Amino acid sequence: MRDSRILHQPEIPHLSPIRTRRARLALAACFLLSTLPIVRTARAQDSSVPAKAPETPDTPVVTLFPHPGGESGGEGPRWWLSGQANIIFQGRLPFHSPYEGTNSFRSSAEYKTSLVGTLYTALRLTRSVRYNTDFIFDMESAGGRGLSEALGLAGFTNLDVVRNPNLGPVPYIARYQVHQTIALSHETVEQDPGPFDLASTVPVRRIQLRGGKLTLPDFFDMNSVGSDSHLQFMNWTIDNNGAWDYAADTRGYTVGAMAEYDDRDWSIRYGLFAMPVVANGIDLDWAFSRSHAQNGEFELRHSWIPKQKGVTRILFFANRAHMGTYREANDAFLAGTDPTPTIVNHEHFGALKYGFGYNTEQTLTDNLRLFGRFGWNEGQHESYAYTEVDQTISAGADYAGTRWGRPVDKVALAFVSNAIKSDHQEYLRLGGLGFLLGDGNLNYGRETIVESYYTWHFWRGLFYSVDIQHINNPGYNRDRGPAWIGSVRAHVDF
Repeated sequence: MRDSRILHQPEIPHLSPIRTRRARLALAACFLLSTLPIVRTARAQDSSVPAKAPETPDTPVVTLFPHPGGESGGEGPRWWLSGQANIIFQGRLPFHSPYEGTNSFRSSAEYKTSLVGTLYTALRLTRSVRYNTDFIFDMESAGGRGLSEALGLAGFTNLDVVRNPNLGPVPYIARYQVHQTIALSHETVEQDPGPFDLASTVPVRRIQLRGGKLTLPDFFDMNSVGSDSHLQFMNWTIDNNGAWDYAADTRGYTVGAMAEYDDRDWSIRYGLFAMPVVANGIDLDWAFSRSHAQNGEFELRHSWIPKQKGVTRILFFANRAHMGTYREANDAFLAGTDPTPTIVNHEHFGALKYGFGYNTEQTLTDNLRLFGRFGWNEGQHESYAYTEVDQTISAGADYAGTRWGRPVDKVALAFVSNAIKSDHQEYLRLGGLGFLLGDGNLNYGRETIVESYYTWHFWRGLFYSVDIQHINNPGYNRDRGPAWIGSVRAHVDF
């Protein structure tokens, strides 16, 4: 689905004899992407690192070509052009499943391939440090499918998958934005230019304004250890806070505006964005008076360990949309009014869904980093835009390969446990369907996931990864699972 940020990868392992034409084509595509100038992919969590100098042991080059906009001098580029492509091949072994429903994660062996490509462009109007203006325009294509059509899991295994495969791989406009910086101090600080902010020197105290089409995880709930499905973890609820039902269409994008105040050690940001017309819908509701999403976040850049980096973020959201409540749907079914529990029969304009999140990351050594998240939402109204999670907790770490002579490689491990509230549980137990879940019955248990990956930096902007995920109680159902999912990823930064 979604919307996103970077790391480093290992060689694609030998798979047991590839006997199907589609599997051979998928692996061939991975090879071709490493040699052809394709566009660059990113979902909300994209932390692209521009090439700065010829490759040395201390400064490895991580893009195939130097970014043309990055050669403009100390004040940053006047324009930006880069691309990214990401292919993920996932397979699943059979697992225990006494029954299946419409939205079940299928128990038979299966494999699927996804491909996402993004072209980033941006133009900086002036060289002013105090009043910088960027125009941003990105194109994207998302093809392929997810296991079980991306159904049956709250923490789905591939963040690159669009939850409606019928949309197809036709290119679309991913982002268009105006970004304005307003200085509040004469003191400046350096930053790495990127596709969403071209300046390399910015005021220490500043206001940033953004308006247009965007994906919220580009700016909220960021985490340098667990936010990038292209070079880090792949699971929806590890790369993002699963309880944050952030405003987005099916592809993960919305339209709106946000403001951010940045100081030396802290930032605060707030935005107002459009919600989809229906749950998991591709069309946005433009009637902001009845349907909108408010998001706010406080960020403190403070480390608890001397000479290391640490960040803490506290997020809140409040969504108003045409949403139903699980209890009304349950009561109508039990009273005989509805033949099956159907939450869309009990939707109300202006219904409020709210929640908060906690996000932290801490560097322990030059190579070892930790991260964690906690999320909660009120859970009475239907899961509407991201995934079916009402409460989540996650933790993980990554380790750079400096000690074995590969400083850009990463090995990582993470754990996440997701939950839903009692009315949501009862709705699924009675046979109701969400936009992701519905086995026809439910023997409730928390959905717990462990994921590990190794990312191998092969050459310049070419990375390979291997990844494995273990899922207990898929779709919160103790009667099903556990499930094992293996993945191979090829990633190209241009």
